[in-house]
Amino acid sequence: MMKPETLSSNLHTVTSYVFCFRAFCFLLFGTVVYGQSPNCYRITFSDKNDSPYSVDRPEEFLSDRAIAKRERFNIPIIEQDLPVNPHYIDSILNFSSELSQIISKSKWDNSVVIFYPETEDCHDIIDAMLNHFSFVIDTLPVAYYQLPIIPLFNPSFPQSLIPHSSSLISSCDYDYGKSIDHIKFHKGELLHKAGFCGEGMLICVLDAGWNGFDTICYFKPLYENEQILGTRDLIPGVNNVYIGHGHGTAVTSLLASTIEGKLIGTAPKANYYFIRSANPLHEQLVDEDFYAHAVEIADSLGADVVCASFGYANYFEYGWQNIFTPDDNNGKVSIASRSASVLAQKGVVLVNAAGNEGLEKWHYIIRPADAFDILSVGAIDKRGQAAPYTSYGPSSDGRVKPDVAALGQDNILVLSDGSILEENYWSGTSAAAPIIAGLSACLWQALPQYSSLEIMDLIRKYGDRYNNPDDRTGYGIPNFYQCYLDHANSVPEKVVPEIVVYPNPTTGELQVISYELQVNSIEVFDIYGRAVSTHYSLLTTHYSIDIAHLPNGIYFVKIATENNVFVEKIIKK
Repeated sequence: MMKPETLSSNLHTVTSYVFCFRAFCFLLFGTVVYGQSPNCYRITFSDKNDSPYSVDRPEEFLSDRAIAKRERFNIPIIEQDLPVNPHYIDSILNFSSELSQIISKSKWDNSVVIFYPETEDCHDIIDAMLNHFSFVIDTLPVAYYQLPIIPLFNPSFPQSLIPHSSSLISSCDYDYGKSIDHIKFHKGELLHKAGFCGEGMLICVLDAGWNGFDTICYFKPLYENEQILGTRDLIPGVNNVYIGHGHGTAVTSLLASTIEGKLIGTAPKANYYFIRSANPLHEQLVDEDFYAHAVEIADSLGADVVCASFGYANYFEYGWQNIFTPDDNNGKVSIASRSASVLAQKGVVLVNAAGNEGLEKWHYIIRPADAFDILSVGAIDKRGQAAPYTSYGPSSDGRVKPDVAALGQDNILVLSDGSILEENYWSGTSAAAPIIAGLSACLWQALPQYSSLEIMDLIRKYGDRYNNPDDRTGYGIPNFYQCYLDHANSVPEKVVPEIVVYPNPTTGELQVISYELQVNSIEVFDIYGRAVSTHYSLLTTHYSIDIAHLPNGIYFVKIATENNVFVEKIIKK
């Protein structure tokens, strides 16, 4: 997770708060033992053969709302959407006599994280497993934990609480007080007055905890109106998002508050679902697996928008986990970034903080702000200038990052003790992200004829730096109201894809077709970003590449044309 947000004054209070929080979390989330060898490994599978699940029965792994969204936008349900094969999971759990459990899953990455408590020979077991099972194609150490054995929680979908998206219009005339600063850059108050405050939209908030949110008086109307649809806690050893940290409380207050004259959120009438995917005590590489799991849950619920005000650089607790550099900010290396990129293809707008690394050694955007087809958000001050701490772009492969920017300096919000922070202001891209996330939900409510990808593209195009993007604010500060006015009665143009890669999955040969552009090069990368097949100077629009020699698994095909670069995820079977 990126470094905690800062207050512009009263540092003693902040320091005391962090100290007390950490002491409390030692009791809640387990003991930290420094210098330990890993006992949690990510196990990646090659396929989903003989799965008990079927794309013909999506109701077994997708909510009614999610299925309806797929139908609405003609998004196919494919093998990628199937849960990880439970037969494979049982096989690896039964492989050793040592007690073990699964603490995370990712169906899009086709992987699980297995935990061996206090097992000295864990590494040997994992190596033997890799050699024993043909369907195990990769292993990676991701954490050391001391935890009780608690089964992975798999609740059913709260179907009755998840309404379908709606473009209902109702009165949204608020007294914003000082919080008008949050949205006036984007003309968001005019979008509200036009009647778009998020009704019928579902926003999933990913964070480290919502201390006090369920008891704070300002949020009582959200529960009375049944706008809080549920919670999930993905951190092992605990199952209550309302204890552990208050970061999510502050972030959600910027989205959902209706405190007249003081704080009005950017999507006050939207529905919300909370998912804890960030460990508030000791961040480890496995947190990226939790993030991947969380966005898949959001998709399965049928979320319209996901807001994540955190991410990852190289501050993991154990040195053997710090395997990334800013050069890996290419959207392909991190499991969190790969999953974030997939989410947009499923009809969800993902808004992620760009990070507060501008003055730090890391300097650049955090993962998964480097993902494809998401909105990564930088921070500006009240003058509209880039905040000094906001992370630098671009992505390491040259894409514009951050995508857009919003106010992340001296924001007003609700703290976990129920107080409204109006004088000792909160700052960080954590504050900027929910501003964009909430207004994105309102804009999509206003323009339901557009897909998630189209909505994000519109938001970028209405940035004030669209024709001259920079490495701090990307395409700039988007004008949501003008975007609505210009497209309220328009129908999005449907275009033929410029590049097609097939078959997918493939057993050996891939066909790459460019309908209009000459293909100059094709590179194939494995899941760790390593080039495994390269073809240059093709000078053609149709090319075949043979990957039969590569091990089964997940790969990324990067196609460079005269004017653009395309990346396609493929599965080799």
